[in-house]
Amino acid sequence: MSAAPRFVLLALAAAAAASLLVALAVGSVPVPLSALPDALFGGAASGADIVRGLRAPRALTGFAVGALLALAGALLQALLRNPLADPYVLGVSGGAAVAALLALAAGLSALAVQGAALLGALAALVLLFVLARRALMSSDARAGEQAAGIVLLTGVMLASFAAAIMSLVLTLAPDGRLRSMVFWLLGDLSGATRAGPAAAALALAAVLWLVARADARALNLMLRGDLQAFTQGVRIAATRRRLVLVAAAATAVAVTLAGAVGFVGFVAPHLVRLLAGNDQRLVLPASMLLGGTLVVAADTVARSAFAPLQLPVGVLTALIGVPVFLWLLGRR
Repeated sequence: MSAAPRFVLLALAAAAAASLLVALAVGSVPVPLSALPDALFGGAASGADIVRGLRAPRALTGFAVGALLALAGALLQALLRNPLADPYVLGVSGGAAVAALLALAAGLSALAVQGAALLGALAALVLLFVLARRALMSSDARAGEQAAGIVLLTGVMLASFAAAIMSLVLTLAPDGRLRSMVFWLLGDLSGATRAGPAAAALALAAVLWLVARADARALNLMLRGDLQAFTQGVRIAATRRRLVLVAAAATAVAVTLAGAVGFVGFVAPHLVRLLAGNDQRLVLPASMLLGGTLVVAADTVARSAFAPLQLPVGVLTALIGVPVFLWLLGRR
């Protein structure tokens, strides 16, 4: 890797670390940066319980969610050769949202809601593979564009169907539970209070990145067309299935943890490509760092700007990301 890509990754890693530190320090009870090491690692510093019990799990979960969504977005935009693709285009998030809203409407616990969201995402993924099995199983390199289009259209139809069911559930839901349901749909990290799920999500994000990284060269070739990739020895059908599964799994876990946090998976890969080009060996890890940073920064503002009132993190990701994206786009 040349010096320029290394610099981009180092800069994004520094930004990610800074966003996490700010998330730990900022809130209704400020904690000085100098006191954070003691607060994090078992000391008796002021605010230690808040940092370890609330802010650290929430910040790490937010970073994992952003990284997973950005990875899914980068893969789908390259795999489907469509700049408008994002993690929600496969309909996996729609399946998770339908199941989670049903659980919320029934008054189940937060853990049950997360479990329902995961089951809904897995059900949507199975349905996607069943409905698009010909496109996903085809080894005909000449049909690559058509196969990508079939996967995309199948996902859009599943997402639309899920949106209709969600509207029906919201219409019939008890008034007392509508607020929590709407917050979940807009993205909500208030339930991220345990370090275990956050650590598991970060570990899974790393594993999924390693799987995707192994196919980065193949993805670069497929961007030029499936036929050219086929002549270079890429197993197109197997690669497509594997990367669709990685993107769907990343989306499912992110939605399970934080609800429907939109926009991150769409904008983070675009920003990375604007800054550093389209080499997937760089785009994938850089998008994950940027996506995680964006969600952590947005959540810090969402829980601090109008404390004790908390805003949905998905609203803040759009409010922060859209102007930055338009500014960078205008500079080109």
